[in-house]
Amino acid sequence: MILLPQEIIRRKRDGEILDAADIAVFIDGLAKERISEGQAAAFAMAVYFNGMTRDETVALTLAMRDSGEVLDWSDIGLPIADKHSTGGVGDNVSLMLAPIVAACGVAVPMISGRGLGHTGGTLDKLESIPGYNIAPDAALFRDVLRQAGCAIIGQTANLAPADRRLYAIRDITATVESVPLITASILSKKLAAGLQSLVLDVKIGNGAFMQNKQDAETLARSLVEVANGAGVNTSALITDMNQPLADAAGNTLEIINCLDFLAGKKAGTRLERVVMAFAAEMLLQAGVASGVADAHDQAMHALSSGRALEHFARMVTLLGGPADFVERSGEYLVAAPVVHPVLAKDSGWLAACETRDIGMAVVELGGGRVAATDTIDHRVGLSAIKPLGSRVEAGDEIALVHAADQDQARHMAQKLAGLYTISDEKPEPTTEIVARIT
Repeated sequence: MILLPQEIIRRKRDGEILDAADIAVFIDGLAKERISEGQAAAFAMAVYFNGMTRDETVALTLAMRDSGEVLDWSDIGLPIADKHSTGGVGDNVSLMLAPIVAACGVAVPMISGRGLGHTGGTLDKLESIPGYNIAPDAALFRDVLRQAGCAIIGQTANLAPADRRLYAIRDITATVESVPLITASILSKKLAAGLQSLVLDVKIGNGAFMQNKQDAETLARSLVEVANGAGVNTSALITDMNQPLADAAGNTLEIINCLDFLAGKKAGTRLERVVMAFAAEMLLQAGVASGVADAHDQAMHALSSGRALEHFARMVTLLGGPADFVERSGEYLVAAPVVHPVLAKDSGWLAACETRDIGMAVVELGGGRVAATDTIDHRVGLSAIKPLGSRVEAGDEIALVHAADQDQARHMAQKLAGLYTISDEKPEPTTEIVARIT
């Protein structure tokens, strides 16, 4: 017998384990608006306090996936893979990762999002490119994937609609932090994209949503176990977000950084080590590499040969961007009118920084949103950000502020200088990859 919504809520409120069929009925009612906001809020709160077993979370994820369209890529003839990040500052990994993996013979239909709080959004970055279409119809999406091997676009209205409704309710009922609900929210959208394998980037540190290793591992394990339980080969890397990942933060500036990376100009950086770790992980999960060394070699060859840059250029053109964007990007990307240096206040070693506040500085410049309806200034942000561990003298340049006017640039440069700790002693080197969860 199928339970009434209020009975499903009562059982979860009382700490009982829900059947997959009852979860499916509740989520179907949510998607079709037969479940009220009050009932959805009560369900979310019951899950928040009582949690869910792995099997319950798998059932919730699959029900949310099946609340809308589930893409089928069987005609593509290639392994289908993707990556998801929990978000950070200067994290433009997806922009380079998708074409690198595509150049290795894996199709990457990447459904991405906009900026959230202090973290930058992949879609906002791509919209710096004139004409780039983040919302193609299904036929164009498929055609781009077939020809370019990768397509980075936004979530369509038909993918996991139950998640959209439940997330909005969680946002206003203080239930966002529930690990089962986070897990189902992330994975329902990814599974609806028709993936065969998935790699997750769970950030940890003062620029991440997860502040400590225990919380990051709890979320990573939940995501990996549930995704594998739903039939998708999945692993996760926990990565450091105690400083900006790239040496740029801001939409246009991160596109420039991406082009430089794909042209081989970021060798030896933290960003390269993280991108290559994820490329190797994706190739392993997709089953096209014999081991870690083989996967890393394939990814490095795709980058050094220029094939990854070719795939990126093809994706941009097929999605409406300029045909010569890579060759003449400087003519298409609009620069900020003012560039002002951030100067070190003391001499010593860059030992630490307030990464979240650096991200919020980009938002304050206009490079992110305070309200969902805000318009982004794609020109603004930071470039030439020195990594922690760098030796500086007082007055040395540690970053450049790109701003809409001189007053804003000066104010932000002073503010940013105060976000760095300069030490007399060289800090211990940190590792970018904190842990691997399988």
